[in-house]
Amino acid sequence: MPVAVLHATEPLPTVAPADPSGRQPSAPLARRRLPPARPREWYVRHNRRLKAMRLAIALLDAGAHGPGFVHDRTIRAAAVRLGIHPPSTATCRMVRQLMHYPR
Repeated sequence: MPVAVLHATEPLPTVAPADPSGRQPSAPLARRRLPPARPREWYVRHNRRLKAMRLAIALLDAGAHGPGFVHDRTIRAAAVRLGIHPPSTATCRMVRQLMHYPR
């Protein structure tokens, strides 16, 4: 997959490209059923990843500058604002790990 390279003379992009489907960026996707016959640990990990992704995206959209600036208390406050259960320490750690990756 090619990586876009910005040169010093090019302005930084300020607006994300329009979504061809016409959905709003914050509109949730339709839920699908999880695959059957998996071990319980798989479902726990899967749900933890989804929760961590939702929290990481919300924090980045709210202006968090990086994982070094986000503490467990901040992540749990964001969860309350989003209306989801407060995350565990492991989920908070996963949120910070996800914030390392570029969007």
